[in-house]
Amino acid sequence: MFTRYSSINRHIISSSVVAGLMIALLAGVIQFSVFHHRRAVQFDTTISSLQNYLNGYFRQILVTMDSLQPLTMNPCDDVSSELTARAAFSMNVRAFLLVKDHIAYCSSATGQMSLPLKDLVPDLDLNKTHVMGIVAGTPMMPTTPAFVLWVKSPLLENRGIFASINANLMPWVLYSSKQTPYNGVALVVNGKTAISTFSSKPLALSDITDPPVRHVKIKGVPLEVYLYSNASGTDNSLYALLLGLTCGLIGGLLCFYILTIRSRPGKEILSAIKHRQFYVVYQPVVDAKNQQIAGVEALMRWAHPTAGNIPPDAFISFAEAQNLIVPLTQHLFELIASDAATLKDILPPGAKLGINIAPGHLHAESFQKDIRQLAASLPDNYFQLVLEITERDMLHLEKAMSLFSWLRGEGIEVAIDDFGTGHSALIYLERFTLDYLKIDRGFVSAIGRETITSPVLDAVLTLTQRLDIVTVAEGVETEEQAAWLRDHGVDFLQGYLISRPLTLKDLTAEYHKPAKYFTTE
Repeated sequence: MFTRYSSINRHIISSSVVAGLMIALLAGVIQFSVFHHRRAVQFDTTISSLQNYLNGYFRQILVTMDSLQPLTMNPCDDVSSELTARAAFSMNVRAFLLVKDHIAYCSSATGQMSLPLKDLVPDLDLNKTHVMGIVAGTPMMPTTPAFVLWVKSPLLENRGIFASINANLMPWVLYSSKQTPYNGVALVVNGKTAISTFSSKPLALSDITDPPVRHVKIKGVPLEVYLYSNASGTDNSLYALLLGLTCGLIGGLLCFYILTIRSRPGKEILSAIKHRQFYVVYQPVVDAKNQQIAGVEALMRWAHPTAGNIPPDAFISFAEAQNLIVPLTQHLFELIASDAATLKDILPPGAKLGINIAPGHLHAESFQKDIRQLAASLPDNYFQLVLEITERDMLHLEKAMSLFSWLRGEGIEVAIDDFGTGHSALIYLERFTLDYLKIDRGFVSAIGRETITSPVLDAVLTLTQRLDIVTVAEGVETEEQAAWLRDHGVDFLQGYLISRPLTLKDLTAEYHKPAKYFTTE
């Protein structure tokens, strides 16, 4: 993608061809001796990974349910908030129900209720200590299968905890099950009913006619995992030939790519900067209350002359790997500065101008100088610069705190981008003085579809309000999402519902239209 040139060194081509032939020959020769062993190891590794994952997951769920048993002694109003919090931070749990005398009287999802468990799961034996089952759906998600788990109180008569659990506990396996050498995977409860990749609905284990290649049990619950594979019909000379040709082709191309990259590392990006192939698009951000434009986020794009539009993730990752992220970001600053006069005519005074900063630039020696030059190139006292930084940029705690303090002194605001994708987001909110928190589109897209979304976002929004941090929701695509976010106190909205990222020309054209987001009334 990055190294297409009109003429290529003959040595690179000949070396790549030789390497491809050698790899093809080697792959064909070893195919017959390693095929069965490789498949066996692959099966064992996959089923072991599944077993370890599910053992750990259900062990934690059972511990959580045991800890909830004392709540069954209290009215729903007294414990509903704690029940909701525990469900929100229990992965894949749709809802926890408190049960007394076989009547579910409190739900983590809906609060107070009165529903006989027999109406929800008729075949569940509530007299047993631990019972598990599969249902075709739950009241809030009637078309999506789920596991149900009953844990009877060991001390209190006719009381216990009931849980509904999403069936998509392992999406990576459900994906890999559609690839060679797997036909599918099934999670079987009580040796009878299965949730599998063979059907979108629960089905009887006997309806799956393929014999499993591996089968394991999960500790603590009556759950088994069946792994299915296709027959070994490809173990022949034709398969070896095709495998050899494929490996040879891939190996030759990979060799060609590596040799070419090593011969001219990073030249493609530097050439693109020189020939002004990069350009900036601006995605509007609107005030959630009055729905008026409050600023834009500047995003870089690359129009390659032969490869076309290259995805930002591709060329940014490449630039970071080649230590070119600093000159690339400096070029972005130059492009923004050249657009500033036009942006001033479009955006209101004090409009936010958001710019993403990569880790390699944040900790570079030229960072402070580059930021000052950018600020100086913009109209005086008109835009409010907002640097958007992901959680991974804060790993160097002391240095990050020093940089944030310096930025605040320069009048530049800081936002955490893609909030919720890291592992220590709440810690960062407590330790750092931040201005904005950008809620990741993964939370926003789940609004209206996942029962745990509202409690999680409620907790996050409550925390940001207490810490006086402004919130921006990314990826807003529907009016339902916008209304939910607005009702729950989110300050700004950004996404395709408002506008796609626009070139400066298109942004100017939108400004001259009677569009509600550009009015200043």
